[in-house]
Amino acid sequence: MSSDSGRYRTVVRRYHVRHHQFVVLALAVLASVVLVVGFLLGRQAAFSGSGIDPKQYREQGKSLRAALAEGAELNRQVGVMVARHEVDRAALEMVRQELAEQKEQIAGLEEGVRFYRSLMTPGEIAQGFSLRAIELVPRDEPGRYGFRIVAQQEARKHSTLQGELYAELIGDQAGESRSIPLFELSPDVEHRVLPLRFRYFQSIEGDLVLPEGFAPQAISVVATVTAPRRAEVREHYPWQVQERFTHVGK
Repeated sequence: MSSDSGRYRTVVRRYHVRHHQFVVLALAVLASVVLVVGFLLGRQAAFSGSGIDPKQYREQGKSLRAALAEGAELNRQVGVMVARHEVDRAALEMVRQELAEQKEQIAGLEEGVRFYRSLMTPGEIAQGFSLRAIELVPRDEPGRYGFRIVAQQEARKHSTLQGELYAELIGDQAGESRSIPLFELSPDVEHRVLPLRFRYFQSIEGDLVLPEGFAPQAISVVATVTAPRRAEVREHYPWQVQERFTHVGK
């Protein structure tokens, strides 16, 4: 045998994969234990160096968590109370609005009853044929207004009246006085002279649109009755706008 064959040997070792994985896992667990122990020892040293009792610290932590939970519950209760307050306030406001609307409706009905009573009771209004004050209310469109003219009669025996009515607006435009017939301003008035025919009252309603630059001052109304006997009424009403129509003449 040569010297080279005795100098070199081939060694065969068996290497198990699972054994290597177990070793790695064991080392990882050991490292984790060392870290945990180091953290606990470090915290203990910090407590000792700061004069803090670990047991007291844990108790304070529990108290803090309990206080935070109690605060969250109180916040929740406060939120519920605030929501209930808002609901109660909204309900109260709704009730107030309904009461106000009911009062307004009752007042309007009473107004209407007084109107019909005045027609039926002698002496409540001027004897015979007359006109009520014209009503004007603003519309959403600038320069547009709603109007109502009511012709009425008070009599012991109400017979049917027939006649006609003419109305015009009086105002200034471009520094000059001007009169404009109602039928030229209102799409609801088809004729220059409006026919009248009623037994108790007649309501003439519609909208009128003011010309640009026209400043209204008054409305002149002339109503003429031709049957059963002739009569004429002339009224000159100042331009006065109100919030809403009354319940008269409805």
